[in-house]
Amino acid sequence: MSGEMRLVEACEGVGEIDYGGRTFPGVRYDVRRYQGFAPSGLPVPGVHRVEGWLDLASVDDPQALVQAVFTLRLDDGRTMRLTCIDADGRVLAEGHGPSRCGCC
Repeated sequence: MSGEMRLVEACEGVGEIDYGGRTFPGVRYDVRRYQGFAPSGLPVPGVHRVEGWLDLASVDDPQALVQAVFTLRLDDGRTMRLTCIDADGRVLAEGHGPSRCGCC
């Protein structure tokens, strides 16, 4: 794609993580959703990037989430499938769409 990625949504709040049959409530999050746009200015379906940070203090083994895919439930009820890229809570998802999240 020769267009650009634009910030289309920023979400901050307290939600919960669903992972491995367990739910971890009280997770503070700060995530940003970027959308790919073509040079014409139109959005490119399926070209998305979600990145941000989660406070993993309520997770008993944050290291177990590294490179794992889990569901973050936002405080407004939407869900995002994310991957934790380190034990400090940095998260990333690329190319998501209706099969990967509940936000689009």
